[in-house]
Amino acid sequence: MSIAIERVQTGLRLEKRTLKVLKALAEYLDLSLGDLLEGIVLHAFEGQAPFGAESLAQIARLKDVYGLTLTAADSHVLIETPPKRSRAKGRPGARGKTARRKGRTSAS
Repeated sequence: MSIAIERVQTGLRLEKRTLKVLKALAEYLDLSLGDLLEGIVLHAFEGQAPFGAESLAQIARLKDVYGLTLTAADSHVLIETPPKRSRAKGRPGARGKTARRKGRTSAS
C-alpha cells in the first residue's frame, strides 16, 4: 500500500557527530537521510522503537567510529558553542579568493 504525501525542504541544525552517525546509518540502510529521520519520528510518535537489534549494533559501531558519546539523557542539557573559525577568516588583512582571482594585489 502506498500513501501519497507532500514533502517540504527544511534546514535543521544537528550536533555534528550525531549527523555523521545518521548519515552513515542512512547509507548502511540504503535510505535517504530524510527517509531515515521520518521513520524514526513516526515510530517515536507511536511510542515504538525505530530500530531492531541489527541496526542498534550498527549504530553502536558508528557511534564509536565518529566519537558520539551523547545519550538521550543529554538531550535537554546541550548548549551550542560558536563554530570554529578558520585562521584566514580571523586574520586581519587576509585576502579572500575573489581578490586573488581578479588579479588584485594589496597595493591596488
